[in-house]
Amino acid sequence: MLDRDHYRALCDARIFEPASLQRALRDRSRRTLAGDDGNLLILAADHTARGMIAVGSDPLAVADRYTLLDNLMRGLSVPGVDGVMASADILEELAWLGVLDGRLAIGTINRGGIKGALWELDDRITAYDPDHIASSGLDGGKLLLRIEFTDPGVARTIEMCGEVVTKLSDQGIACMVEPLPYLKDEAGRAYLDTRDEELIRVVAIASGLGSSSAYTWLKIPATPRMAEVAAATTMPILLLGGDPGARAGEVIAGWEQAMLEPNVRGLIPGRALLYPHDGDVEGVVATAARIVHGGHS
Repeated sequence: MLDRDHYRALCDARIFEPASLQRALRDRSRRTLAGDDGNLLILAADHTARGMIAVGSDPLAVADRYTLLDNLMRGLSVPGVDGVMASADILEELAWLGVLDGRLAIGTINRGGIKGALWELDDRITAYDPDHIASSGLDGGKLLLRIEFTDPGVARTIEMCGEVVTKLSDQGIACMVEPLPYLKDEAGRAYLDTRDEELIRVVAIASGLGSSSAYTWLKIPATPRMAEVAAATTMPILLLGGDPGARAGEVIAGWEQAMLEPNVRGLIPGRALLYPHDGDVEGVVATAARIVHGGHS
């Protein structure tokens, strides 16, 4: 649990010693990316930087920063959690609070595609850039790549993603790419295309980004046709979680089945673990840790 006095001290540090946040992240103790089993369980907490602050019927669930940090700390307290993927504000806060030592810190990159905006798919760099991922001592970067065939902003996003993959690879830093197929409704709003054939197509596209694929990981949804999706690439895959609500049991069962594929190497869920339907953060994170690190075929 996050002590309220410690939280107030963090707020004060932003005023009286702002460099302490940068220093805490940069100077924390580091680890190798993958452990002995080659699997990863990463808590995703970059939603707020894109304006995604709703969970279920609560439109402001993720907006309260104390609760978000408290839930992250509760999740990180569970054995088997490897790290956090987030924007700079959250990573620096967690590092300042002392909970990222020996943990992976993955910096999110393109958060410019604000949820619900007309330009949502023109998803530009507004968080970390490759140089600051390196200088901040991070272990990797994360890119969102949503592909829809009528929006010209997607072409700019693809080009940018290719450049970032190359820059991170040149520095030997992992790049976690989240390719997703999208469609637009009659009002021009983007929404996820759930067809497996389209997911397979964007996995193939993402696998070819950049001048080297050596350090690329993919972040995609689990699907009943996971064998076909995973077969589209040799790159390691982490499964996202979304906002399952009361369907958490179904989502977890899908994770277990997907982990049977040889290049599915773990999970990178956010709201599914940090804001579970029953409020038991430690319980659902422990289940995820068992799936990821409890035995991999």
